[in-house]
Formats: sequence, structure tokens, C-alpha cells
Amino acid sequence: MHRGFTGMGLSELLKTAEVPKGSFYHYFRSKEAFGVALLERHYAGYHQRLITHFASGAGNYRDRLLAYYQETLNQFCQQGIISGCLTVKLSAEVCDLSEDMRTAMDKGASRIIVLLSDALEKGRAERSLTFSGEALTQAQVLYSLWLGANLQAKISRSALPLESALAHAKTIIATP
Repeated sequence: MHRGFTGMGLSELLKTAEVPKGSFYHYFRSKEAFGVALLERHYAGYHQRLITHFASGAGNYRDRLLAYYQETLNQFCQQGIISGCLTVKLSAEVCDLSEDMRTAMDKGASRIIVLLSDALEKGRAERSLTFSGEALTQAQVLYSLWLGANLQAKISRSALPLESALAHAKTIIATP
């Protein structure tokens, strides 16, 4: 999370993790294969956290969707960094270097977008929110908006991109 995928060599990774090289190669054919497994694990956890958040979070589906974004904004304001998101950290770095890692990121992001779409549909059904067009299209827009805001916040070291994206998300998923 701190140095990036290419910024940390395999020897340093194994030394830090106190894992013998032979043990590593027993489970992974390469550092890239390890990266794919790391991304799959990250997205599985992220997916499960979102399922739980949308299923049992406070308020209606609009509240839950906006709380999802607000939590990241709060974390950034408290810590001054975007932490814990491998998509933000690795997307520009590995997408051109590793097709397997790019595919893992795309698959993980696509599953998150489907969850957002489902939450939008449920919010529309309960009449807590309204939006134009198809839920999947709006979910893609919201995901891209938030990912871009996270990247810009990382670049500028400012919460303003996240605050602006959250304000725009509120207009996209308006109250009826």
C-alpha cells in the first residue's frame, strides 16, 4: 500500500513477510500471480463489506449509498491519505504492466458496480431516491466519479475532490 507493486521487489517483500522464497514459489508462480491473488482477496473483502453495509446499514438505501462515500471522505479527513484501496493505489501502475492483474481489477470493480446498481434499484423501489436512466449505468458513473475523486485527492492531498464528488453524487441520486 505504501510503495506500490513495482516499488517493492520480491526479495524485500519476502524478507518483510518473513517467508522463505521456496515457500512463496510453492503457492505462487511469480510476483504477478501473487499480485492477482492479493487483488482477488482485496476485492472479496471489499465486496463483502459492501454487501453488509447495504444490507444492514443505517437509514434507507439513499442514506446507505451516501454513507459509503462519506466514510471514505471522513477517513481521508482524519488520516490525510487514501488508505486501504488497492484500486486507487495500483490501477495506473499495473494496468499496462500485467494483463492478469488488470483483469483481476476489472473483475473486482465490476462486482462492486453491480452491488451499487443493486442498491440503486432497491432505493428506487423503496422510493428513497431517484435517478435518470438505468441503474447499472448510474452505478458505473458513481463508481468512476468516486474513483476519479480518490485519485485526485491523492494527487492534491486535499479533501476537496471527495467533497465535490459527494455533492455531485447527492444530485445524481436525488430524493424524490
